[in-house]
Amino acid sequence: MAMDIQNILFVVVSNLAVVHYCGVRGLLFLVASTLLGMGFHPVAGHFIAEHYVFPGDKVETYSYYGALNWICWNVGYHNEHHDFPKVPGWRLPKIREIAPEYYNNLPQHKSWTYVLWKYVTCPDIGPFNRVVRGGKKAN
Repeated sequence: MAMDIQNILFVVVSNLAVVHYCGVRGLLFLVASTLLGMGFHPVAGHFIAEHYVFPGDKVETYSYYGALNWICWNVGYHNEHHDFPKVPGWRLPKIREIAPEYYNNLPQHKSWTYVLWKYVTCPDIGPFNRVVRGGKKAN
């Protein structure tokens, strides 16, 4: 609970700093860009595709190797990114190319649009289809 309060305070202070230095238009820009970036369009499907566990699979992150990677800086190469987080996005396809035995047999998404469709229409997929690990409890 204390971390939730700290988070709220940090967000409020950050937003106040944006308004102070950039004005209300700066804050509105951040809100609008968040809504556009995570809105209901095919590219936004990567948020769900990357970390939601789909029925039948036991993996916690998926990659996507389709054409939208060309305009999204290879964000679909998500498993490769997690394995090698310091490799720049434009080099991630090379990782899959030199280590196909590790990446080609992992579950992957063929379409971010289909991921969104499944998220909306499949009753077995929802906001709680995330991997939750045991560990230290938050204060």
